[in-house]
Amino acid sequence: MLTARFSLLNLREGDWVLDLGCGEGRHVHGLHLLGKVNAIGADLDETSLAVAQEGMLMLPEVENPSSRVTAFQRVDALQLPYETDTFDAVICSEVLEHIGPYTEVLSEIRRILKPDGTLCITVPRAWPERLCWRLAPGPDGYPYQPGGHIRIFDPVDLKISVENKGFKHFKTHHAHALHSPYWWLKCLFWSRQDSHPWIKMYHKFLVWDLMKRPRLTRWLEAVFNPLMGKSMVYYFGPRKKA
Repeated sequence: MLTARFSLLNLREGDWVLDLGCGEGRHVHGLHLLGKVNAIGADLDETSLAVAQEGMLMLPEVENPSSRVTAFQRVDALQLPYETDTFDAVICSEVLEHIGPYTEVLSEIRRILKPDGTLCITVPRAWPERLCWRLAPGPDGYPYQPGGHIRIFDPVDLKISVENKGFKHFKTHHAHALHSPYWWLKCLFWSRQDSHPWIKMYHKFLVWDLMKRPRLTRWLEAVFNPLMGKSMVYYFGPRKKA
């Protein structure tokens, strides 16, 4: 389930791409199958990285796999262990809402991304996220889970935060409209989210959709993404000259 559109990253043969906060590796797996770039998945969570590495074994074979790098590394987003101007593109998907000093992460991204590189940032869309917070409030609710979301981004504020680091915004879209109702159901039945039949039924539907990708649901998601897409996806191009 990819959130970033690789076609907008301006990737070329042999480019180096960092997926910062890669989680279980979905974008790295997609980049590996793309077949022309080197991809590094970076995350702080060792369990997620282990799942991501195991996922590589389930991917179909690609042409000339030894000619490029696909790897996962445990890193702290606030202190990236990479040289300045290392990467041609950086993906930071559903990460910044978890981090307190997120502007420091943006500074690190600026440092390690080449001046002519492309940056994709995705965060939860504000109004679907606010509904989740309201449906499952309280100290044990949705916004207070360990490692959970600590902020809701205003779309203009996030865009300005990135532009203040010198980047030029060139594209925005929304993604995963069909996933918004799933999270609303989980929050509505928060204390029963692991057993409620509606949630189980909707989860089966999402898995089926992910595996089969029927035209009808692809059309529905395209229609509803502008209205209720769960993720906001921003693309930034070459940095402005100082």
